Amino acid sequence: MNTGSMVLESEKIEAFKEGMPNRGGDEKHEDKRVVMKFGGSSLADAERIEHVAQLIKSQIAIGNRPAAVICSAMGKTTNNLLNAGDFALEGRVNVDALRTLHHTTIKEFDLGQHVADDITELLNELENMLNGVKLLQELSPRSLDMLVSFGERMSIRIMAARLNQIGVPAEAYDSWTIGMITTSEFGDARVLPSSMEKIKNTFSNKIDPNTVAIVTGFIGHTESGKITTLGRGGSDLTATTIGAACSLDEIQVWKDVDGIMSCDPRMVRSAVPISRVSFEEAAELAYFGAKVLHPIAMMPAMEAQIPVRVKNSYNPSHPGTVINKDRDNENLVTAITCKRDIQLIDITSTRMLGAYGFLSKVFNTFEKHKLSVDVLASSEVSVSLTLDKKSSVYKGHPLCDDLGDIANIDVKEGKAIITLITDIKRSSEVLATVFKVFMEKGIEVEMLSQGASKVNISFIVSDSLVESAIHSLHMCFFEEQCEITMPTNDKEV
Repeated sequence: MNTGSMVLESEKIEAFKEGMPNRGGDEKHEDKRVVMKFGGSSLADAERIEHVAQLIKSQIAIGNRPAAVICSAMGKTTNNLLNAGDFALEGRVNVDALRTLHHTTIKEFDLGQHVADDITELLNELENMLNGVKLLQELSPRSLDMLVSFGERMSIRIMAARLNQIGVPAEAYDSWTIGMITTSEFGDARVLPSSMEKIKNTFSNKIDPNTVAIVTGFIGHTESGKITTLGRGGSDLTATTIGAACSLDEIQVWKDVDGIMSCDPRMVRSAVPISRVSFEEAAELAYFGAKVLHPIAMMPAMEAQIPVRVKNSYNPSHPGTVINKDRDNENLVTAITCKRDIQLIDITSTRMLGAYGFLSKVFNTFEKHKLSVDVLASSEVSVSLTLDKKSSVYKGHPLCDDLGDIANIDVKEGKAIITLITDIKRSSEVLATVFKVFMEKGIEVEMLSQGASKVNISFIVSDSLVESAIHSLHMCFFEEQCEITMPTNDKEV
């Protein structure tokens, strides 16, 4: 199948080049090579694709020249593909909804027969695969990765065609054709280090720098040619890998908010965008529940020291949030986030004080049962830790049996983790404010943990009190409406 969605006539390309900013920039424009990533909600239908296409064109006009645009599947296509797989196992094969969505979009733009043929070929391949699932009554992880790949493969062809149509030279590429090679852990593959050089060579030698490469996010190939998916944050990882491999100026992740927020705006309406955070802070925010880039997705950018900018596709003039090596030192606290409905588990040794091997036994047992710990505090004879819903421990859990001969285990439900992303060097100031708030609100802290990353302090409190706590903390650290006397400068804020 031709990976290119459309080839422009040479005169159109030349006209486009003439309209581009000069490489050196001018007083109004800073010419910057970037990679842009758009998720499924940004590409849900023809209207949203048009919005993104025009946004890309307008960004080029102000000097943001995308070497690549990373696209997810349109809207809920991935979920529909997963449902189609389940239906095939039940003996039903139906891709009508997917066919309607993609062909309706093609017709609305009048993209031409060659684009329609490309999409039809992919849909027919999908239907044949589902018939195979129906006959074999099996949908392996390898087959599942191939199944969900069809969404991205169709969306890039439509996006590239629309960009060409509005005068932006573009070509669609399945990620493996530009060098995205992965391990064979289907469902959660890792990008191989060799991909970096392959991607760099492809963009240097095979892709016209005046053509925008529209690349599938989330998917890759094994060295033997099997389709894989990259797991959580996979499309972001595609963007950061390309950005790092090509040494671009910036990696842009376009969402529907003005960057990373000081708190979840659904919980605190007065949440404000954060202008800058460090890679370490962004990783902690993601880990503790904020909708930020997954830590694994940030690794290529962090290693290459390329800034990642989170921007709002509905408000493109807003500068968004820049994630780079340095934190913003203007604010005492960078952001507040939380994880709700977690368990607090206290494990106390029943052996004599100083008994050798207690902590080793505890950690080995958690590893044995594949239980992932969020927050931990320990001493020589006791450990307190938290688990989320996916890793919860219940009465009669094998973990309790394994540790029963050396420890007493107390499981407490209905807890929450409140995490403040901050500079630990100023932890005394932070803690003074936090505990004054908690004291005045009657909030009991059941566990306190300072992260090894030196950018977070976490508090375990009752889940029923978490919203009140976060509202008060946000007022103190971000709104200058603190209900308590702040510890700095002896001023009441």
